[in-house]
Amino acid sequence: MITLKEIRHGILDITHLEIPPGTTSLIGPNGSGKTTLLKLLTGISLPESGAVNIDGSLPRQVEVGWVNEFPDRNILFGTVDDEIASTLRFRHIPCGETSRQIGAALERVGIPHLKDRPVRELSGGEKVLVALATALVHNPHVLALDEYDSHLDSLKARDMDRIIRESGIPYVIRCTQQAETALQSEHVIFLDQGRVQYNGKPGEVFGQLAGTPFFPLSLECRPCM
Repeated sequence: MITLKEIRHGILDITHLEIPPGTTSLIGPNGSGKTTLLKLLTGISLPESGAVNIDGSLPRQVEVGWVNEFPDRNILFGTVDDEIASTLRFRHIPCGETSRQIGAALERVGIPHLKDRPVRELSGGEKVLVALATALVHNPHVLALDEYDSHLDSLKARDMDRIIRESGIPYVIRCTQQAETALQSEHVIFLDQGRVQYNGKPGEVFGQLAGTPFFPLSLECRPCM
C-alpha cells in the first residue's frame, strides 16, 4: 500500500490517502495538483511537510519509472540505444546483459527498428515509446505516467496499456484527461484545488462526478463501457 499522511506541498493539501496496488488514475481539472502528486509518489520532489510511504519504504528507496507528458523532457541521451541503456549502466549491469535487456525493451513496446536512431529525429509519439521502454527496462516497483498517452493514437495507447498491465508492476499511477482510460483502472483519485475530492473504484468515483462540470454525463449515457 502507498500511504500519504499530512501532505502539504505546493497546491497539495492531503490529510490522508491510501493507494492500493494495481493501476490508479489521477483525474481532475488542469492545475489541480495531479503532476505534483506524481512527483511526490516517485521521489522526484520531497514534500514540504508530511510523509509518503510505499510498502514500508520512502519513494527514493524503491525503483520507479517515469514518463513525462512532454516527450523532450524524458530524453537525456543522443540515441535510442543509449537512452534505454542509461538506467542499466547506472546499475553496472554487464554489457552483454544490458544489450539483451535493451533489445527486449524495444521489442516489448514495438520499436526495435528505432534502436540506433538519434532521438532528435523521432516524432513525439516515438519519443514517448522510447521513454516508456526506458522506464520499463528495470522493472520498477512504481510506474508513473503523466498523460503520456496524449501523444499516441487510440490503438497504440490501448496496446501500451495492455503491455503495462502484463508487466506485473505493483503500482501503475497515471494522470489522464480521458474518462475512458480512467474507467479501465482499478482505482481512481479525483483532485481539485490540491485536495482529494473523490477516491475509490472507477464506478464509485464517476458516479459521484456524474452531472458535474468535469463529467456531465452519467455512466449509462456513455457507450461501450
